[in-house]
Amino acid sequence: MTLNTPPVSDLKAQAKRLRSAMSDAGTPLTHAQALEAIARQHGHRDWNTAHAAASFENPPRWRVGQMVRGRYLGQAFTGRIKALSETATGHWRMTLVFDAPVDVVTSPHFSNWRRQVNGVVNSQGTSAEKTSDGTPHLLVMAA
Repeated sequence: MTLNTPPVSDLKAQAKRLRSAMSDAGTPLTHAQALEAIARQHGHRDWNTAHAAASFENPPRWRVGQMVRGRYLGQAFTGRIKALSETATGHWRMTLVFDAPVDVVTSPHFSNWRRQVNGVVNSQGTSAEKTSDGTPHLLVMAA
């Protein structure tokens, strides 16, 4: 039987909203109680089972060591993911190591070469931070 469990980040966000709503209604819940309630709502016996199901059904798109390509501050790159962590909002904080250094300055008068950068991207690999022309600072795709 497939339960189609949402990703862990969505389950945690649901638990946070439930906890807030119950507190506003005068019935405070602990964080653990909210997680257990959300797990049962999705058909699991407890939070640990829901967490395992969500992790199995929704494997992360990114992984350490993965080869990637994309654009950093408008410059094309290829490289690999050196470090990775998922944020509470479902975004990914990553450290990228480029195969070849990337010049992050557009001025013809000087350069600033980077071999490694840190960034935060959404599940589509796009950063929220943008340059003055509206281009995302970081775009990451699987190689």
